[in-house]
Amino acid sequence: MSASVLYDAPGPKAVVRNRIYAVAGSLALLALIALAIVRLADKGHLDYAMWDIFNYSGIRQNIADAVLATLKAFGLAAVGSLVLGVLLAVARLSDHKPVRWAATTFIELFRSIPLLITIYAVWVGFLTDYSMWALALGLSIYNGCVQAEVLRAGVNSVPKGQREAAYALGMSKTQVMVSVLMPQAVRAMLPTIISQLVVTLKDTSLGFIILYPELLQTARLIASNTQVNGEYPYVSTIVVIGSIYVAMCLVLSALATWIEKRGRRAKTGIAMGTAVAPITADGPASVVAVTGSDGADGASSTTI
Repeated sequence: MSASVLYDAPGPKAVVRNRIYAVAGSLALLALIALAIVRLADKGHLDYAMWDIFNYSGIRQNIADAVLATLKAFGLAAVGSLVLGVLLAVARLSDHKPVRWAATTFIELFRSIPLLITIYAVWVGFLTDYSMWALALGLSIYNGCVQAEVLRAGVNSVPKGQREAAYALGMSKTQVMVSVLMPQAVRAMLPTIISQLVVTLKDTSLGFIILYPELLQTARLIASNTQVNGEYPYVSTIVVIGSIYVAMCLVLSALATWIEKRGRRAKTGIAMGTAVAPITADGPASVVAVTGSDGADGASSTTI
């Protein structure tokens, strides 16, 4: 029996076979996890002392400072990438060929260069003494190019009739872009925009290459400078710092979901106006609605 045009519901044998595959796959995954836990326990990485280091006030303070430094760089990069993305998107949609070609060249160039190289080049070439600004600027350049393509796709997804209607009302190109196209593009592409911001948050970890004291750099220093029972706590440090990254990304995703739901509930659109009596040469005339006559097909009306 067919459940839809593109999918056939599995028969009894297929159902049994799929269940066997699911159980076998789950057992294999559990076996791999158990093997990893046993190997880590044999090497002492799961000992209490390896995790007790995070009860030290100095290490906690270092982690708190690293979280704050990470959020600072992310905040600057998020604002910078969104502003640059809007400017590049508008420039790439421009009617002037030089502006459009310049924006296209900039976007394609910095999307092709690895982000790590961009951050390092900005740091070495311009901001050697300001690692936070170098990291934020590098992230803004790369993610701004990505956000520009996202916004451009959102603008192009708006029906052309709305643009033509706005021009017919006498609006300028700037007014059409700011008042009609860009708000709808942002609303349509909001999940993708937030997803790219999550990527920006995670990419702050590349600040370790320019010695910026963000979370990954701090984790490396903690793990390499703290020795417990002759071992370095790399595993426990990775788990703790990784959990902090996951928590921050989940909070940002939850914020995006809340903004999206709030946007759907927002009352937008043009309100219906009340009917007004038409003006005639003799003065205002009364408007009489056309109604049916005793349920018949015909209608009776009053002439003006």
